[in-house]
Amino acid sequence: MARARSEERRAEILRAALEVIAERGYRGASLSAVAERVGLTQQGLLHYFPTKESLLVAVLEERDQWDTGASGRSAGAWRVDLLDSLVEYNAMRPGIVQTFSALLGESVTDEHPARGFFTQRYVQVRAGMAGALRTEYGERLPGGLTPEQAAPLLVAVMDGLQYQWLLDPRSVDMPAAFRDFLGLLRRGPMPGPAPAEAAENL
Repeated sequence: MARARSEERRAEILRAALEVIAERGYRGASLSAVAERVGLTQQGLLHYFPTKESLLVAVLEERDQWDTGASGRSAGAWRVDLLDSLVEYNAMRPGIVQTFSALLGESVTDEHPARGFFTQRYVQVRAGMAGALRTEYGERLPGGLTPEQAAPLLVAVMDGLQYQWLLDPRSVDMPAAFRDFLGLLRRGPMPGPAPAEAAENL
């Protein structure tokens, strides 16, 4: 029972940390603010997470466990036809997406405690996406790119759409836009005019 209560309290702290980071960013979030949100003293919070950095890492790891597509541990299980379902799922939890995006943006600054996590995560994500693309299309996508060339573009679209959607959800339909992008991957480039015809049109 004691262990179950401890795990439940830990989960409450992580949810509160997600909310506070989403509102204030990592640098603006304080342990005292997280503790207050769950009805603990700061000293009580330190019993579960001895440093702010340890809380941050736990938040990021928890987010990846909720998101079956984002964790490096599950990268081998990705399939291209399920990625649109993942984006649909993300659209139903804006708070988590907001926290992730805030931390991702901050992590590019020097010596940010999340920089190492995101650097390694993107290595794993690119490898997982390349594997999924290879399973779907073989060694060349319809447009001619290799899976390794297309993987960072796919990741960039997924994360970039999240920022646009968070800023203007009425104008950006994140799931629909991502499905459009998957359609581009499947079709490849549209045929253009022959060189002589293109020159005549100039």
